[in-house]
Amino acid sequence: MDYSKKLLSWFYLLLAITGGVLTMISNIEFMSQYGPGFDVRLFLQLANINAAAQSLSRDLLVGSTAIFIWMIVEGRRLQIKNMLLVILSTFVVAFAFAAPLFLCLRERRLMELERT
Repeated sequence: MDYSKKLLSWFYLLLAITGGVLTMISNIEFMSQYGPGFDVRLFLQLANINAAAQSLSRDLLVGSTAIFIWMIVEGRRLQIKNMLLVILSTFVVAFAFAAPLFLCLRERRLMELERT
């Protein structure tokens, strides 16, 4: 067994958890400041309030869209299990959670394919 690949899959999982937690902390802070609910329109307005925020928002939008498409194509190609969880978590949790989760699942699937 290649322990470096197994370690890499665990590292991706750690990044997924970190991405989910950090994003949720910010979302909870947003709701406490502007709440009680999650006002998507206001969130997007604040995410584009100045040039720096626009740059980050646009960077995330374009980059995450490209990676999201790749994740779907690669997930189908490798027949990765739990892809529905990855797709849903992109929108329900955060891309910062879903992308590393996908990489973890992909790495584990590649290890599984190597064993056969």
